[in-house]
Amino acid sequence: MALVNEHFLKLPNNYLFADVAKKINAFKVSHPNADVISLGIGDVTRPLCPAVTEAMHRAVDEMATEEGFHGYGPEQGYLFLREAIVKNDFLPRGIRLDPSEIFVNDGAKSDTGNIQELVRWDNSIGVTDPIYPVYIDSNVMIGRAGELKDGRWSNVVYLPCTAENNFVPQLPDRRVDIIYLCYPNNPTGTVISKDELRKWVNYALKNDTLIFYDAAYEAYIKDPDIPHSIYEIKGARKVAIEFHSFSKTAGFTGVRCGYTVVPKELTASTLSGGRIALNQLWYRRQCTKFNGTSYISQRAAEATYTPEGKEQIRQTIAYYMDNARMMRDELSRLGLQVFGGENAPYIWLKTPGGEGSWRFFEQMLYNAHVVCTPGVGFGPSGEGYVRFTAFGNHEDCAKAMERLRKWI
Repeated sequence: MALVNEHFLKLPNNYLFADVAKKINAFKVSHPNADVISLGIGDVTRPLCPAVTEAMHRAVDEMATEEGFHGYGPEQGYLFLREAIVKNDFLPRGIRLDPSEIFVNDGAKSDTGNIQELVRWDNSIGVTDPIYPVYIDSNVMIGRAGELKDGRWSNVVYLPCTAENNFVPQLPDRRVDIIYLCYPNNPTGTVISKDELRKWVNYALKNDTLIFYDAAYEAYIKDPDIPHSIYEIKGARKVAIEFHSFSKTAGFTGVRCGYTVVPKELTASTLSGGRIALNQLWYRRQCTKFNGTSYISQRAAEATYTPEGKEQIRQTIAYYMDNARMMRDELSRLGLQVFGGENAPYIWLKTPGGEGSWRFFEQMLYNAHVVCTPGVGFGPSGEGYVRFTAFGNHEDCAKAMERLRKWI
């Protein structure tokens, strides 16, 4: 008989955002006339910029001709996009990468979930807590996370990030095989300094640890002293894989395009002590399981690096960050403790009076008709917090803050 992968059965019944959607739908059924404003799901709302849509139109027109038609593309991504990524995202920061170290994908979520296939199921993992749920859930599916007990996975090393430690995770007190880092952080909206990031790179070099570094929100960093890439730190090419996305940078949540960086110096060990280059291993995996990102999406991504595209995207990012500034200011004026929102599009709010995350979520939904995301859904250290996203439109954000003023 066919046997199911029972590790899937260990997962909670619903993904965090599915639970949020279920509660919102239940509220709407019982309150059909309520005008609900969602500041919970991290989806973008601004339309694609003109440079991108023009590039997509040109790509569609190409595909409609015999000479311009594109079938299967390179699994690693078209060279025109990989070269643009190297030239624009890394060279200006003094980082030298080869296009063969760039792997174009259909969004960062796919690769952050799939990357753990490169390493054995019995590797230990450490995560900053709270954290993006996909990191842990994908490890649960392969059997690496252990058992769920009191909201914690038995084989996961949690690295708390809370107001008490200023959201700066401490290095593990023991060796960990794989560390997940996400900066600017989802969900807390906080960032990491070069000095602190250097500690993690040095830890990885000393302990032969692999770092999975999610930089999906790096375009929102305004502070010139905050690193945009882990490769700004000396030695990081030997220990880190980095993930990027056009979703939150250029509004590609519906277009689907991102990329992963796997340096050629990066290796992992075999049981016998041999060293295997992960760049070639990931290339082999992609050739087997991935047919590449669409030509149209890659031409759209390429357009984000044109002078017009860069300026238009800067304007979109500024729009969202203006939302973040407004929400941060308004919530602070209400006497609430807020974090993030300065170098990232997320606001992390400490619930007043120690209220539970889900309880506060429900109170806000039913009394103010405003949706946030319960912090505990991102990990045990998220209890007592909620996340707001700045990806709405100005009018909705302003209206939501007005409702919260009246409610609170």
